[in-house]
Amino acid sequence: MNTNRQAAILVGIMFILASATAILGFLLYQPILTGPDYLTNGAENSTQVVLGALMELALVVTAIGTAIGLFPILRPYGERIALGHLCFRFLEAVVISVGIVAVLSLLILSKDFMAANAANASAYHVSGTLLQAVYKTTSMLGPLFLLGINTLMYSYLLFKSRLVPRPLAVMGLTGATLVLVYAMLVLFGVVVHGSGPATILALPIALYEMLLAVRLIAKGFNPSAVAFGSAKPASNPLVNAA
Repeated sequence: MNTNRQAAILVGIMFILASATAILGFLLYQPILTGPDYLTNGAENSTQVVLGALMELALVVTAIGTAIGLFPILRPYGERIALGHLCFRFLEAVVISVGIVAVLSLLILSKDFMAANAANASAYHVSGTLLQAVYKTTSMLGPLFLLGINTLMYSYLLFKSRLVPRPLAVMGLTGATLVLVYAMLVLFGVVVHGSGPATILALPIALYEMLLAVRLIAKGFNPSAVAFGSAKPASNPLVNAA
């Protein structure tokens, strides 16, 4: 099995793991993010919340992994865009990590609230609301806005290079555009993230990532496109020297 085939399989697996851990993390966080009794529920379900944080840490690793795996494959077809995708993917991971810190801080606050027997409850709720807001902001900027930008970049290069069937790449471009629209609606307060019919705008990109993952695992990248890309010299001497 050649290096490009191995890279395709690994990237496909990481796409699946990224989607799975993102969904699991969101679901496991629910006790501390929803309902008026979130401070009480968070402490009572601390193990579940910590598992959610671990899922999101796995999401961070797999998100970075997809970018690292794709970079050498995409680089011959658009070095600046490929490098931009790599950098923005790291930025997405940083934003998600800030959200993890916010949730774990909220969990500590929840435990302190329970230990204090609800004394000075208003101060705890003010701090809790702030930490929830930080998480909700990061969940909009990372898994929505930056995800949309990242997907636009690598899907464009997949379309340009024909590394995968063009209809699949077009699906990625469409899904990325829709999730960016959804992110803007959330940002301007038109809809609430995770609720309402507007969430359907985030479904195409999730479906695209699964179909792309299956394609990469089952068939890999188009061999003729890979061969063409391998014959092209890199244009950036700084990247060449790395």
